[in-house]
Amino acid sequence: MQVQHLIEKCICYNMNKEECMETLEKHANIKPVITSTVWKELEKENREFFETYKNGHGEDEQKSVSPGQEAAAGSKSSGGGSGCDD
Repeated sequence: MQVQHLIEKCICYNMNKEECMETLEKHANIKPVITSTVWKELEKENREFFETYKNGHGEDEQKSVSPGQEAAAGSKSSGGGSGCDD
């Protein structure tokens, strides 16, 4: 499975970058440096989405990113939906 797809799944679960890195290392045996590199590339490709997503991970722990926003971001980078409904 592609690292990008796994990161998109982490985003569906409202994980931040660090949580995603830990989860993929533990469950998919993917080194954190790989996850971090792919995450950074996704941030470059989808800057507006990640700004909104990061704002949803503030101190109050409210998640302001809706599945529709995630799907829109996924369509920019992969040509399809985010896969949150898979």
